[in-house]
Amino acid sequence: MKKIKMYDHKKRITTALLLAAGTGSRLLPLTQNLPKCLTMVHETSILERLTTSLNHHGFKRLVVVTGHLEDCIRNYLEDRAGNLVIEYVFSPLYKTTNNIYSLWMARNLINEPFLLIESDLIFDPSLLKEMLYPDRIAVAGIKPWLNGSTVTINKSHRVDAFHSDTSPSPTRTKYKTVNIYSFSLPSWYQVVDVLNEYIQAGKVNDYYEVVFRKMIAQKSLSLEAISFDGKPWYEIDTLEDLASAKRMFPSKFSEELPFYDIDQSVYEPLAGHHSVLRGQGHVTA
Repeated sequence: MKKIKMYDHKKRITTALLLAAGTGSRLLPLTQNLPKCLTMVHETSILERLTTSLNHHGFKRLVVVTGHLEDCIRNYLEDRAGNLVIEYVFSPLYKTTNNIYSLWMARNLINEPFLLIESDLIFDPSLLKEMLYPDRIAVAGIKPWLNGSTVTINKSHRVDAFHSDTSPSPTRTKYKTVNIYSFSLPSWYQVVDVLNEYIQAGKVNDYYEVVFRKMIAQKSLSLEAISFDGKPWYEIDTLEDLASAKRMFPSKFSEELPFYDIDQSVYEPLAGHHSVLRGQGHVTA
């Protein structure tokens, strides 16, 4: 295990890790000649929306795990990175592995607290405000059209279990994972240890949530839940998702975003379950 560096948990994160290796097969034919993150939502790509948001939140470094059509991503970011220093790691097995392998591929490049994000997410930039400190997970209320992993939250607003589906529980409220996480360095090093176990066992087709699920159950990882309800976000996996995202988000994406300073007063406990952002907005995906 690596020697753990000390880190001030009150210091904001300035490094982001983007997993962008997948083929995006469910978005064909759009992803035949372009990687998924370059899918256009109106006239602005998912990737450009992300880098613009990161720049306006004061991020300094972006690590991108590439695979499918990686040259397109490199060429696209060459003059669109803003103030971000971009680093790449290529996943040679991207066609036959899942995001657990992509996350594992970044283990040697990440040596500081960071934000983990998937390349198919579009969201209101202000939603990142509460994710700029370590050991947090973005969650949202479950809607009928959502599927995938969920979590339950304890009275301290922390995840106490991961679940593999959105089916209702008779005793607990489930929340949908948004696939945005922040990690402290001690947490990341422990995640890497478990990732190594899975990869060495040949479990390269799992989702990284299986690692988080195991660690939460063993109490070796603690994540504060941050609600993404109240402002729009969407995960774009299919052509139908893309159509929904275009209806949800404006046709023009302004690069003149405000710089988002951190104000801890903007969120408050809700019914003892999770943190919820104040403010107006329509129902999220």
